[in-house]
Amino acid sequence: MAKVIVLGGCGAVGRVAVKTLVEHTEFSQVVIGDYDIAGANALAAHFDSPKVSTVQFDALQPESVRRAIQGCDVALNCVGPFYMTVKPILTTVLAAGINYVDVCDDVDVTLDIFKLDSTAKQNGVAALIGMGNSPGVTNLLGKLAAENYLDETKAVDIYHTHGGEPVEGKGVIEHRFHCMSIDIPMYLDGELKYVKYFEESGMALRTTFDFPIVGKAPVYPYPHPEQVTMPNYIQLKQVTNRGSVVPDAYYDLIRDLCKLGLNSKEPVQVDGQAIRPYDFALAYVLHERPRILAQANFGAQRGCMSVVVTGKRRGKYKQYRFHMASASQAMGEGTGIPAAMGAILMNRGRVYGKGVMPPEAAVQPLEFLALLPEILALEKNKGEGKVFEGFIVESVDETGAVTQHDLLL
Repeated sequence: MAKVIVLGGCGAVGRVAVKTLVEHTEFSQVVIGDYDIAGANALAAHFDSPKVSTVQFDALQPESVRRAIQGCDVALNCVGPFYMTVKPILTTVLAAGINYVDVCDDVDVTLDIFKLDSTAKQNGVAALIGMGNSPGVTNLLGKLAAENYLDETKAVDIYHTHGGEPVEGKGVIEHRFHCMSIDIPMYLDGELKYVKYFEESGMALRTTFDFPIVGKAPVYPYPHPEQVTMPNYIQLKQVTNRGSVVPDAYYDLIRDLCKLGLNSKEPVQVDGQAIRPYDFALAYVLHERPRILAQANFGAQRGCMSVVVTGKRRGKYKQYRFHMASASQAMGEGTGIPAAMGAILMNRGRVYGKGVMPPEAAVQPLEFLALLPEILALEKNKGEGKVFEGFIVESVDETGAVTQHDLLL
């Protein structure tokens, strides 16, 4: 009987992963690991299942992580912000010899944890990193098109937006500040280049994308790992990643605070007290979020991730557009469900190889997609409707004609 722990199981992403794993039959034991043990216990009580247990741990304390993961077959890491937490957690999991899955979307730390590849191999561990939405499903859809639909692949362009989640913690805001502050990799013209969010190089990549369900939304350069990892496994000339958060006013608030320098962690003196602008900005964003959502009359959470793969088939221009859209679910479901699927595939031996590996290196897209009916059945059995509300697949030919397809063709 298999045991999985979801580290950060109380967060927006982690609680969805927990729900999926509790309702699925793959694991006989599901452990909710979180610093907030009261929240973990409340979540466990909600499921009222003998297969669910809880444990408190501190992501930055290796001994605490070691105790939490003891006896587990798979550790699923959903603790953000990843640029702070993923390296100490992964290092501890590798030392314990436990297979590992995460949803790390910070590119700088992704490059850093690839240095742990030899350690993972020596310890016989498979570490599947970035197995969420973007990165994660994006990587697999790009690989699917390149290997099955196109004879020649030129570009994979990724777009994503979401908003209205019932839970949004500090880690999510911290990630957005981080994404706007670091150099952003883009694979352009066959070379890895770096742009800056607030400078001309980054502004040139800003655009608008028309998402199914969400509609038109401005999207901005994002420093996710796909641009760095995918060119290592798919022969192409371009990988870009652009995203946003809706409503626009909420994203604009975060962007403007960052541009003003309020993401700084250097304390300033305010009436004799040392205050970090960063702490104020986080608190202010979370304070303003409900007002902005209400003012926009936003309604239910929603989101969409789109992967546009361009190339040639039989010598002619061909483009495939994959959209994973939902009118009632957003970041938590879009990221937490693929993460849970990654843990299931890991336990089934369907993550191939040992070492620290991105999805396109270790997961077969068709095996990932073959798992979807099992996941969709969990919701149907409860009368809750489809999890993803639809994979929309379109192709565009050299004349501009658009055809809709079944994803599994």
